[in-house]
Amino acid sequence: MSWCLELGGTSEREYSEKVKRIKEKIIKTEKDVKNDFAKIEKIKLDALKKTEDMRRSAESDLEKIEKDILKSLDLATESKQRLNSEIAMVKGEIVNRYTELKTRISKAIEPKFA
Repeated sequence: MSWCLELGGTSEREYSEKVKRIKEKIIKTEKDVKNDFAKIEKIKLDALKKTEDMRRSAESDLEKIEKDILKSLDLATESKQRLNSEIAMVKGEIVNRYTELKTRISKAIEPKFA
């Protein structure tokens, strides 16, 4: 009779339990991956905030120095020009580094295929 179970064979319930364990494993893995993405997003936001703070702080500090140089009576005109030139170069570096960091942060989780 083909409808009878063979002794020692796997029952429907055992197969069903195996399927259920696989489903639970998938759900757990999905949850873990979603948590990992949440952590990545938090790290990216923190990195963007640090980058923004770095830019603002450096620009503010340079503006203060520029004002002090302008007010200074002890510095020769040539010295003021050299310092202002140096400040301009540093401002350019700030923009370059800020842009580089922002780009790098935004590309942080893009897959790289060989």
